[in-house]
Amino acid sequence: MPALFDMSLRAARRDRAARSGGDRFLLERSFADCLERIALEQRRFGKALLVGCPDPGWPKRLAAVADHVATVDPGPLFAAGAQGQVVIEDRIVQRPGAFDLILAIGTLDTVDDLPAALSALAGSLTGGGMLIGALSGGETLPRLRAAMRAADKLSGTARAHVHPRIEPSALVHLLAAAGLARPVVDVDRVRVSYPSLERLIGDLRAMAATNLLRERPRQPLSRAALAAAKAAFALQPERGKTVETFEVLHFAGWRG
Repeated sequence: MPALFDMSLRAARRDRAARSGGDRFLLERSFADCLERIALEQRRFGKALLVGCPDPGWPKRLAAVADHVATVDPGPLFAAGAQGQVVIEDRIVQRPGAFDLILAIGTLDTVDDLPAALSALAGSLTGGGMLIGALSGGETLPRLRAAMRAADKLSGTARAHVHPRIEPSALVHLLAAAGLARPVVDVDRVRVSYPSLERLIGDLRAMAATNLLRERPRQPLSRAALAAAKAAFALQPERGKTVETFEVLHFAGWRG
């Protein structure tokens, strides 16, 4: 299978986000939601693994439900900030029975082999262990996609500005194929108002969520194409702002 994503760029973009800070509201929302779902299990876990950690405070918060928390992240700076290790999720070596709980936030939508990543994580659980997480999926960023189509129309070329994302039904099947029982996927549709295309891009950079495709455009948009993108993004505003939609897929499954 040819590689879809540029892993070196992925690490670099996460390091850039770590250095620049910014509002990672969507990742925090996903993490907090997962903590609430874990609390519904009404049990304490022994060993937990946190996959993706843009906030060094997350391991301590996860420790409220687990005796020991290990952390990994695709970005060296995020990993170091959480005193964890750098990993690429679909290359994780399966460690049977290593963890009672694995929580993956905001990175699995940019691995080349999602089935392999899920299988490795599921295979590292103890019997009855829980894999839970959140990733970007479905119809995320429809206004940005429309803006990029307008830019491409003006330039006369079609380029991959936004990477494809998995649908909820497909994710359920992958969880089951990874050996997880009772797989569930819920969609959290988050609508965010933006005064400009630049503000949206700023938020995506803060979350290390800009274009990571190997076949991405290497040249910036021309002035005319950028103007077309901005105009398309600003169509049909609500109270003077453009409402963009993020579809976050929350998933969970249990090791039999």
